[in-house]
Amino acid sequence: MPRLVLWNVDHTLVDVGRVTREAYAEAFQQVTGRPLVRLAPTVGRTESEIIFETLAFNDVVTTEDHLGRFMAALGEAFTARRKSIRKDGRVLPGAREALAAVARQRDVVQSVLTGSIEPNAIAKLTALGLDKHLDFKVGGYGSETYPKAALVELARTRTAEKYGAPIAESATVLIADSANDVRAAQIARARTIAVATGNATQSELRGAGADVVLPTLAETDQVVRAVESLTTS
Repeated sequence: MPRLVLWNVDHTLVDVGRVTREAYAEAFQQVTGRPLVRLAPTVGRTESEIIFETLAFNDVVTTEDHLGRFMAALGEAFTARRKSIRKDGRVLPGAREALAAVARQRDVVQSVLTGSIEPNAIAKLTALGLDKHLDFKVGGYGSETYPKAALVELARTRTAEKYGAPIAESATVLIADSANDVRAAQIARARTIAVATGNATQSELRGAGADVVLPTLAETDQVVRAVESLTTS
């Protein structure tokens, strides 16, 4: 039976904060005709949540077509900044090595579980050379406007359909950096490895109920051992 390892993208594998802010500003200007004054908090949230709150923070009365237009504009803005992602973005310590090491484990499928819309998540990871071991087809993305817990279940379903075997709840691990992600995994009955590479401290991640908490991904053996221990009956 396959084991499913889902990776959060921003602040777990990569940091592309500068590019994200620039892309949001361009998309906001394109959709509303006004400059962006305040961007909503982004940590552990889906793109749809960020977009709607950003519009509200900037006193924009939303209509039914705002979300679709904003997501399209945001995708275009990221595509245009591929060189900037490579120049200004960075791979977080140990991320590349952890992806490769987990890929060598038996019966493991790796994908992403992210609040980013699908094209932007893929753009970030491919631009920074982290796409080799990830099956993007089975991931869960913010473009689908579901809560993150539902995205975990969606990723399980997609993986089962593609690989022809069910994915047990106990064989699903989310690796992420925020308490919101930990809680989403708990709702979906997935296991969690939390890394303190975002805004949350190790203490906060433990308090949220993460199964394993690591300071970073830099100790590859610790990451592999955590995946193995959480998914082996």
